Amino acid sequence: MARPQNERTTVRKHVKGIDHVVIAVRDLDSTQDTFRRMGFTLTPRGHHTLGSENHCVMFGTNYFELLMVPQRLPGREYYYDFARIGDGLAAVALKTDNARGAFGELTAAALAPSEPVDFSRPVQLPEGTKTASFRITQLGLEQTPGGQVFLCQHFTRDVVWRPEYQAHANTATGLAAIAIVSADVAATAAAYERLFDVKAKTISEGLLIDTGDTPIAVVSEPALAKRLPGVWISARHQPCMAALFIHVSDRDSAERALRAGGLHPTRMPDGSVAVGAAEAHGVAIIFG
Repeated sequence: MARPQNERTTVRKHVKGIDHVVIAVRDLDSTQDTFRRMGFTLTPRGHHTLGSENHCVMFGTNYFELLMVPQRLPGREYYYDFARIGDGLAAVALKTDNARGAFGELTAAALAPSEPVDFSRPVQLPEGTKTASFRITQLGLEQTPGGQVFLCQHFTRDVVWRPEYQAHANTATGLAAIAIVSADVAATAAAYERLFDVKAKTISEGLLIDTGDTPIAVVSEPALAKRLPGVWISARHQPCMAALFIHVSDRDSAERALRAGGLHPTRMPDGSVAVGAAEAHGVAIIFG
């Protein structure tokens, strides 16, 4: 599921690709243990002003977030309700240099984003406590089949992207792709074509949306099962964000790290290494 090589053109000047993805969970203690055993380096636990808690797995230009909402809090209802059904890949955060500018662009495209909201969390660093600050604007769930999509503007990148959190025993270096499973691939892909103002490209598994960096593949369940033989993907109602592909420097090292952590990785026909959703808190993770 590689990124298309064609030049991307879009009128979305403030939508810059994928910033991070969110794995929503019920038990953050158990989840952080699992992902550490996978060979990931996690950031210290964060406590948002909105009431949620997280750990992040940081890469050079993107990351994924392990998020727990301990109770049904205002503005966090989606994640709380999502995790009550089961852990899994709940959301995609898009990069933006200007959340208010993105709000204007998406409003002009009749996508009805929410008013931008600011929030923050304290971060414990060796030099003392600093504050990580963000501004987000969200799209309605009816506009992004498969999960929540929002835009995230970082005001304090130096606080979030720390070099000590970017070295991982499994040699992971970044997000490679996201797979959405859908019973109606064309209809689901059309929603993301509209969001990114692009035309989807045909791939063997379905349709691929060029986001500007990390692509989103919209696929049928049988097609993804063929791509990932023997890997349990998801029991969630479709469409759903079901698989997360991670770039690694060394697949053999990734497999060793996973086995050393007590996981049960499987080699795929293309040589990548997969951990099923049953072990990875509701999302299939593929290291390639």
